[in-house]
Amino acid sequence: MNEIRVSAKAAARVASGHPWIFASDIADRGAAQPGEAVRILDPRGRALGTAHYSSTSQIALRMLGGTGFSLSIDRDFYLRRLQAAEAHRRRVVHDTDAYRVVHGEADLLPALIVDRYADYLVIQTLDQGMDAAQSDIVGCLEETFQPKGIVARNDAAVRAKEQLPQEIKIASGEVPDCVPIQMNGLDLRADLLHGQKTGIFLDQRENYLAVARYARGGAALDCFTSTGGFALHLAPHCECVEAVDSSAPALATARANAAANGIDNIDFTEADVFDVLAGYASARRRFSLVVLDPPAFAKSRQNLAAAARGYKEINLRALRLLAPGGILVTCSCSHHLGEADFLQLVAEASLDASRTLRILERRTQAQDHPILLTVPETHYLKCLVLEVV
Repeated sequence: MNEIRVSAKAAARVASGHPWIFASDIADRGAAQPGEAVRILDPRGRALGTAHYSSTSQIALRMLGGTGFSLSIDRDFYLRRLQAAEAHRRRVVHDTDAYRVVHGEADLLPALIVDRYADYLVIQTLDQGMDAAQSDIVGCLEETFQPKGIVARNDAAVRAKEQLPQEIKIASGEVPDCVPIQMNGLDLRADLLHGQKTGIFLDQRENYLAVARYARGGAALDCFTSTGGFALHLAPHCECVEAVDSSAPALATARANAAANGIDNIDFTEADVFDVLAGYASARRRFSLVVLDPPAFAKSRQNLAAAARGYKEINLRALRLLAPGGILVTCSCSHHLGEADFLQLVAEASLDASRTLRILERRTQAQDHPILLTVPETHYLKCLVLEVV
């Protein structure tokens, strides 16, 4: 195994429980090759563990095991880690056959995503190391799950930083255009080849049920509805639901999901959410419950300030649609925007809207998207349930 020597700063980062080492903290790359597993040494030559090496990314090393880690990074290594990840899901996943099997660093398999949709799997190999190991990973998944098909959804923009192609391909078996799944008692459809993320949003599954408990009749507004997750769960508890998104394909799937479940009180609208909120505020529309579940506005620290302005603006506009007793459900999936900052900007929006808010719940992603205490990047989804006092 080739060796890479890193700085004292990198050694301290690893000791703190974080698996990333940046390119600027590498002192000597030795003969390391792109995508291979390497042994990491501190400035004194002491072993820190084993990592995947990337020759082009700012995140040059992702730890696979720490001090004392002696396993070879081979097929058996991936099989053991994948089986451990699935064992955790058997403990925490209920009432669905669609869930995340591997959540990257949080399952000690950095840069690897595996999602299950009934009898099919979707994988993403997001760095050079996991991409090089894709055939072993696919083989282990076939052994563990016996899926009918596996899709490699490697169209994520982050692969460009690894100088890896952005592509979508069938890695194993056959995959239909539409995969039926069940979630929280609903029959849903997932497009694994062209849908958002790896097919649908799985991380809000538990929040869908939690939010539905606060729907008490009246009209609800679901902004950035995508394939209809919140709207479908709210519909049985509301007189009517308006669901808005700018994606026509996502809305087509949402309408099909509503029809498959006999839900006919949702009005799906293709439009820009900012414009809809502004128009409804001008028209003095009122809703009993408003959901904001936008895409990540802050994709990097460089645009965090602009993203914060965007989050504040949509929350301000949404609050103007709520009377006392109304419920605002507001989400952010930008891991660069921490919960404390998110709470602050929502508070600022409430002051500008002359609304006093009571926090009913502070939620996060579903348990099949685990969070490691020492890796803040694994905690990305914030979901606040607020009541206008």
